[in-house]
Amino acid sequence: MEHFEGRVAVITGGAGGIGRALAERFAEAAMKVVVADLFPEPLDATVAELRACGHEVIGVVADVSDFASVEALRDRAYDAYGAVHLLCNNAGVGAGAEGKMWEHTLNDWGWGLSVNVWGVIHGIKAFVPAMLEAGEEGHIVNTSSGNGGVAPIPNTAIYATTKAAVTTLSEVLYGQLRSIDALIGASVLFPGPKVLRTGLLESSGKRPSHWHNDHPRMTAHTTIASFEERMRAAGMEPDYTPVEAVAEETFQGVRDGRFWILPASEQTDKTIQARSRSMLERSLPKYLRSF
Repeated sequence: MEHFEGRVAVITGGAGGIGRALAERFAEAAMKVVVADLFPEPLDATVAELRACGHEVIGVVADVSDFASVEALRDRAYDAYGAVHLLCNNAGVGAGAEGKMWEHTLNDWGWGLSVNVWGVIHGIKAFVPAMLEAGEEGHIVNTSSGNGGVAPIPNTAIYATTKAAVTTLSEVLYGQLRSIDALIGASVLFPGPKVLRTGLLESSGKRPSHWHNDHPRMTAHTTIASFEERMRAAGMEPDYTPVEAVAEETFQGVRDGRFWILPASEQTDKTIQARSRSMLERSLPKYLRSF
């Protein structure tokens, strides 16, 4: 996707973390931006701040786990701007569940799958037909994670599973768009192993009531402090990559038409190589780590 000025971007989960950084970066490229988020207060604040910087932006409250809500988001975008050229399926939750997968409740699984997987499916189902019909250049970015997309962290079964699904879904989307010579490209975003301060780990406190558990969880909710402690125990000092750097990498990836958008990381590269070797050698998956 070579041209950005005056074109329209829709970003889910856009009121905080990586989503907000994406909204800011594409607005700086003179795009018209539709910021979607589940929570009105941070959404309104994000829209107000972007408008104060002179950007053309609107905010839409949307629940990506609800297809009707995503359809309404699409309709609002087209009503406001007449087109959508860039869709960032970025909304995601940490699901707040660690420990053994057989100990998680079905509500734990349901919440993670409904947002992280169904949210992307809903975005594709709602927007891609309209984008194809318009016949214009466009792009879709799905936010995955190295945790699942590259190699899973074993004690994060729900999150890793959902992000592995997003990666495969994105590969298939890319292949199918190419098979019909569409003008729409597709990318999968791996923010990198050092991007933690995104609000993801705090998302467990925002679980909708219909996904609440009837009984206390068997494992503790993840916090930034507990995650950092385990990283240090595994010999990894937390060293955060700013979300703005992820947004810049994403912008360049969309501009260059890259499928894999992942910041350079020696750790990530070694994990990819170790996983590939394990598969080719039919050997034990020693690349799996838990922290």
